[in-house]
Amino acid sequence: MIGVFDSGIGGLTVIKELERQLPIEQVLYFGDTARTPYGNKSPDTIVRYALQDADFLAQKNADCIIIACNTASAVAADQVADAFPELPVFEVITPAVQAAIAATSSGRIGVIGTRATITSNIYVKKISSADPGLTVIGQACPLFVPLAEEGWLDTPETLMIAKHYLQPVLNQHVDTLILGCTHYPLLKNLIRGIVGPLITLVDPAELVVAALKQYIQKKPGMKKAMTRDEYASEYFFSDTPPHLNQLIKTWLGHAVSVHQHIIA
Repeated sequence: MIGVFDSGIGGLTVIKELERQLPIEQVLYFGDTARTPYGNKSPDTIVRYALQDADFLAQKNADCIIIACNTASAVAADQVADAFPELPVFEVITPAVQAAIAATSSGRIGVIGTRATITSNIYVKKISSADPGLTVIGQACPLFVPLAEEGWLDTPETLMIAKHYLQPVLNQHVDTLILGCTHYPLLKNLIRGIVGPLITLVDPAELVVAALKQYIQKKPGMKKAMTRDEYASEYFFSDTPPHLNQLIKTWLGHAVSVHQHIIA
């Protein structure tokens, strides 16, 4: 069973990729909708939340954990891996970094994300470590998460805000743009319309699932452990606002059974 947690419902972009790339695997999802967004929280708080989220998945017998949140991946991935050494832990940043480095021809890579992700400089550190000659331009987009969570994916207001956030990055002549939050693929069409066809968009949801798929293929024991007689996935949220079911149906293309799990 694949355990996935996110600060809210943006991690459903990872679920959609799991359904596409690993359709027979059982998924256990936890969205911390009561405490979203993580991007404006302190590092200590983000670590505490991430450990609580991962512990819930472990208690529900997940065989691996995907941290489907760039903020938690940037701030708490090492702590989660240390706390659950028996479980493979996948974060969304490393595969996105590798893809961006492979994609850029100009050596100028843009990253958009939450304040916590951008402030952590995790993308700058990882990209510079791999290739010191590359230039990374970061831009915090704090309103993207609440806009996505409200389902405002293509409104005039969202377009105006997106143009405001993206113009400083475009002014730096990047040729590759990392969507450094799993909510942001929900805004991919809008972002594509602003940046144009020549800039490569790097989607962390697609890439982290591809990394997990590759890992499973190399680990027959894990594949056997994750195989179930029935593939009934479970979806838990720390808060269930009235529009939650409709958003899930819109984003995944189908309804799911929603359960509430409150973390004290």
